[in-house]
Amino acid sequence: MNAMAIQKIAKHYKALSAAIPLHPIRTKTEYASAVRAMHDLLDAGAADEAHPLADLAATLGELIGDYDDKHHPVAANLAGIDMVRFLMEQQNLNQADLKELGSQGVVSELLSGKRELNVRQIKLLSRRFNLPAAAFI
Repeated sequence: MNAMAIQKIAKHYKALSAAIPLHPIRTKTEYASAVRAMHDLLDAGAADEAHPLADLAATLGELIGDYDDKHHPVAANLAGIDMVRFLMEQQNLNQADLKELGSQGVVSELLSGKRELNVRQIKLLSRRFNLPAAAFI
């Protein structure tokens, strides 16, 4: 790469980084900004692997996950629905925010333990929270 290409990349990176933190998250403020950006990306459809911003959402998810691992460690023996409850609490979500899992009644039954997560729901949760499917099994 030549110097002009580097300058052009730096300009675009600076603009992108102003909207989406693409660096290790170090503070609660940066974490909150990253989570907001992730929600915006997911609302725009970036959870779909074919979406043009899917890799950006995945990268941001890894940065958020790194911060979470360091500052909010999770017990390794959580049941799948316990993981969902934990993530809902961490990200200030409510049942209505999980509409991709099914109707309000289905989500309520999942959270109360009356129903178990199915494969489709586990895949959706894995994408939404950028965690391995095993985290929800």
